[in-house]
Amino acid sequence: MTPTTITLFNNKGGVGKTSLLYHLAWMYRELGWSVLAADLDPQSNLTAAFLAEERLEDVWPPDDDHAATIFGAVEPLMKGVGDIRPAHVEQVDERLHLIAGDLALSTFEDELSTQWPACLDGKERAFRVASAFSRILQAAAARIAADIILVDVGPNLGALNRSALIMTDHVVLPLAPDLFSLQGLRNLGPTLRQWRHQWRERVERKPPGVDLPLPAGRMAPAGYVVLMHAVRLDRPVRAYERWIARIPGEYRASVLGEKPANGEVPNLAQDPHCLDLVKHYRSLMPMSQEAGKPIFLLKPADGAIGGHGAAVVAAYRDFERLARRVARQTGCDGPAG
Repeated sequence: MTPTTITLFNNKGGVGKTSLLYHLAWMYRELGWSVLAADLDPQSNLTAAFLAEERLEDVWPPDDDHAATIFGAVEPLMKGVGDIRPAHVEQVDERLHLIAGDLALSTFEDELSTQWPACLDGKERAFRVASAFSRILQAAAARIAADIILVDVGPNLGALNRSALIMTDHVVLPLAPDLFSLQGLRNLGPTLRQWRHQWRERVERKPPGVDLPLPAGRMAPAGYVVLMHAVRLDRPVRAYERWIARIPGEYRASVLGEKPANGEVPNLAQDPHCLDLVKHYRSLMPMSQEAGKPIFLLKPADGAIGGHGAAVVAAYRDFERLARRVARQTGCDGPAG
């Protein structure tokens, strides 16, 4: 069975997108899923979160060898000396694997931009380039029998992200409770619809006789997660309430292209498109980074004692709830049996 591909996407940086994906990947692993996390952001922060510094030196050696990263998989295609090669899949833990990011991936952007219009001319190479990420990730997922593919991308609307998004089944939008995230929704919604339409136009021009699996280009919005808000007595602090109140309406209008009936928009607690609000875990986050594990797996030996220990238990409950909601919203079946 083909695993579901979910991309976390926002063209505003700094909302906690990569941290959210990292914790979701670990939680799905906790729940018994086989997970493939793919770092398609040239900044490669997800890779740095998953791997220890000693391993990072091997993955990113100084001799320009990209064999252990996503760039190594597209390098022959980009240089015109062949098609994609199988990606190295790094085992992070049992049932948790990673395709490592690479700063050099940014050099693939120009080729993706050039070949995108060439798809309309029915050129085979153009389709090989446009579908490269899809073919790489699907082959890697098949090798490890992944139940789910989680994809991290950079905060922009460029050709790299367009190629990543056309292979995506569902898009989860991480948001911060601020004006910038609302503006980001106004960019993201029309862009996703445009990319979806453009890709379908190109699929119709696929050269006859070319046996090349192409992604469907679904990019279905699965909902949004409000990240890193401060809470007091289990409620958002007042400074964020005004922005939180506007998110449901903006999501419907900009992302879904819907107009609310009778002008009525539900509040966040009642909005079925809101997957969850994720608290700011404050001192647990640096503790997590130091220990090289998600906050909900911190132990007393890592410093999670007293109030921190209680917060770890609460974090496990919160991320389990979020992971199950994402799975339900995207129709993920999870592990066989």
